[in-house]
Amino acid sequence: MSSDPFFSDGGLRRGRLGTAHLVFFTVAASAPLTVLGGGVTTMYAVSGNIGAALGYVLLAAVLGIFATGYAAMSRYVANAGAFYAYIANGLGRAGGVAGSAVALAAYNAIQIGLYGLLGSIVADFMSVKAGITLDWWVWALLAWIFVGLLGVLRIDLNATVLAVLLILECVAVLIFDLIAFANPADGVVTTAGISPGHLFGAGFGAVLAFTIASFTGFESGAIYSEEVKDPRRTVARATYIAVAFTGLFYAFSAWALTVLTGPENAPQASGEAGPGVIFGALDQYAGTVIADIANVLFITSVLAALLSFHNGVARYLFALGREQVLPRMLGATSSRTGAPIAGSLVQSVLAVVVFLAFATTGRDPVIDLFTWLSGAAAVGVVLLMTLTSASVVGFFRNRPGPESAWQRLIAPMLGTILLAVVLLVLLFNFDALLAPDTAGYLKWLLPAIPVVAGVLGLIWGLVLRSSRPDTYRRIGQVTEEGLHEPGLHPAPEADRWAGAQHR
Repeated sequence: MSSDPFFSDGGLRRGRLGTAHLVFFTVAASAPLTVLGGGVTTMYAVSGNIGAALGYVLLAAVLGIFATGYAAMSRYVANAGAFYAYIANGLGRAGGVAGSAVALAAYNAIQIGLYGLLGSIVADFMSVKAGITLDWWVWALLAWIFVGLLGVLRIDLNATVLAVLLILECVAVLIFDLIAFANPADGVVTTAGISPGHLFGAGFGAVLAFTIASFTGFESGAIYSEEVKDPRRTVARATYIAVAFTGLFYAFSAWALTVLTGPENAPQASGEAGPGVIFGALDQYAGTVIADIANVLFITSVLAALLSFHNGVARYLFALGREQVLPRMLGATSSRTGAPIAGSLVQSVLAVVVFLAFATTGRDPVIDLFTWLSGAAAVGVVLLMTLTSASVVGFFRNRPGPESAWQRLIAPMLGTILLAVVLLVLLFNFDALLAPDTAGYLKWLLPAIPVVAGVLGLIWGLVLRSSRPDTYRRIGQVTEEGLHEPGLHPAPEADRWAGAQHR
C-alpha cells in the first residue's frame, strides 16, 4: 500500500486538532437543532412529561461522572479506536474487540439512520419552497457524496466545516429560546418545565430514553486522540465542555418550549406540530426569512452529524485494520491528507447499500430507517460507555499515578452503576422510541443488534488469542506517551502496565 500515491501506511496526521476542534466534532454529532426540532418535540409528545427538560441536566450529571474516569484514562490511552483501546487495556483484549464491535454497530447505525432523516426533511423543504419533487433517497444520495468526499480530506478541514455549521445552528436555537421567553404563554414565564416533581412522574422512562439518544456522540472525542496537539489534555477538556454545554443548552431550550406553549400544552402541541412548534414560532415572531434559514440549518445540522459519525466509524475501522483485528487494508490512510481513506470508503459503501435497501423496499425514511437505527445506536452507545467506565477501574487497579481515588475508583464505579441503570431503563422503555404501529418483535430485535455485535466481537477476540497471538498482543496497544510506536511493535513500557492483559 505504501507505494500507491493515494494510500499510505504512515498513520493519521498528528497535531492537527485542538480542544475547540474536538468540541465541534462531539457537539455536532449530537446536532443541537435536530435535538430541539426532532428529539425534544418527540420526547414531549411521547412521554407527556412536562418536566422533561430537567432530564437533560440529570443525564449530563451522570455523563459528567462517567467523564471523570474517562478523562483520567485518556491521558494514557491515545488510539483512534477510542473505547476499543480503553476496554482492551482495562478489561482485557478480547473485551476490547467486543467493544469495537459494539461501537461499529452503534455508530454505523446512527450514521446510516441519519440519511433517512436528512433525505426526508430536504425532500419536504425543496417541495414546498422550490417546487422540486424528488424521492427522499435522491437527496440522501447527494448528501452521501458530500460526506464521502469530506471523509477522505484533511481532518482539520472537516472540523472547520463542522464549526461553521454548528455555530449557525446554535444561533438559530438561541433565537427560538429568546422568542419563547419574550412571548410566554399567558404572559408568564413558568418554571414548571424544570420542576423535579414533574420530571419524576409518568413518562420518566421515556424521557431518559430520548435524552440519552440526544447525547449520542458526546463521547467521541477519544476517536481523534491520535490527531490532537496534546493527547494528555485535549480529549478530557473537550469531553467536559461537550457534556456541560449540551446538557445545559438542551435543558434550557426544552424549557423554552414549555414557556412558549405553556407546560400543560407542550405534549399536545409537540404531538400535533412536531418540529413545526419551533419553526412556526420563528416564522410568527422573527419572520419567514429567519424561519427559512432555520429550516436550512436544520438540514445542515443533520449533515454535520452525518459527517461527524462518518469520521468516527472510519477511525474505528482504521485502528482495527492497523492492528490487524480486521483486514490490514482498513489501516490505510491517504498519502495526501492523512485521512483513514480505506475506513472512510468502507463506511460509505455500507451506508449507501443500507439506505438504498430501505428505499427500494418502500420503508419510511424517518419512522423506519431513522427511528429504528437511532434507537439501536442509543443502546449500543450506553452499553459501550458502561463497559468503558468499568475498564477505567481495571486500568488503574495496579497502576500508580497522580490520579485521586475519586478519578481512578469512585467516579468510574459510580459511573458504571449509573450507566447500567440508564441502560436498563432504556431497554425497558425502548418501545417509546418506536412508532405505535411498529411490529412488536422490533422492540427486542433492534436493541439486540449492538448486543449481538458485542458477543460476536468477543468470540472473535478469543479466536485471535488462540490462533494469532501476535495480533492479539497488539490489540489496543499504546505507549506511555499515549502514542503508538511506528510499525505497531508492542512498546516495552506498555507491556509493563498492560502485561496482565496479554493473557
